[in-house]
Amino acid sequence: MDDRAIGIFDSGLGGLTALRAIREELPDENIIYFGDTARMPYGARPAGMLRRMARQDLDFVAARGVKCILAACGTVSSTAPDVLASYPVRTFNVLEPTVREAARCADGPIGVIATAASIRSGAFQRGIERLCPGAEVVAVACPDFVPLIERGRVDPEDPALKAAVEEYLAPIRSRAAHSLVLGCTHYGLVAEAIRRFLGEDVKLVEASRCAARALAAYLRENDLCGGKGEESFLTSGDAEDFRALSTVFLGRAPRGEVCHVPAMEV
Repeated sequence: MDDRAIGIFDSGLGGLTALRAIREELPDENIIYFGDTARMPYGARPAGMLRRMARQDLDFVAARGVKCILAACGTVSSTAPDVLASYPVRTFNVLEPTVREAARCADGPIGVIATAASIRSGAFQRGIERLCPGAEVVAVACPDFVPLIERGRVDPEDPALKAAVEEYLAPIRSRAAHSLVLGCTHYGLVAEAIRRFLGEDVKLVEASRCAARALAAYLRENDLCGGKGEESFLTSGDAEDFRALSTVFLGRAPRGEVCHVPAMEV
């Protein structure tokens, strides 16, 4: 038993969907969440900068004495996997478990949507192709999704969201993909808008849920579960804005205090 907290970080609030999924798996775990909203979005930044930011985020969360860390950011997971893998605290990313799940669903073309940096890195595509040689992968960057979601525009009938979904997912629909990887933890919040456009038969593989299952399995297998269900939230942006929008991502109010911390310089 280990009652130290699980650490989670993301560029903004999207990683709260991973926190929500971890809660479903392990309701008693203590969790510390860091949303780097002052430096969001990560998806348009160059790879070298993202790697430095990944190390900063890891160090910041690890300093809180956590037992493991989830990089709940598809951009960091795809552009800095070696930084995460070599970190002294056990670290999880959202790429590997999501790719494994996508491979299990590979009975036709596989769509992948993520930030521009994630798609540019090719990490999701290579991972799927490694596990499913010859699979047809249709990868599309969706740069407008994160800003829309972070503003709370997740209603499937929201005109701006509908327009973005129709624009970005048109290549996925035209290739008749059988499954779609949501390679950014934000994207689960617009899953209904995606389903309405692609149809109910397309299986959505959500990075948040895949990563939560992998982390939970590790803690159970190594007898590291334990806690009182406590939560604390840190953000480099506005704490009140974070608290107000977090209910959209969590489906409830945050249980713990939301504190502002100074933004880090890259």
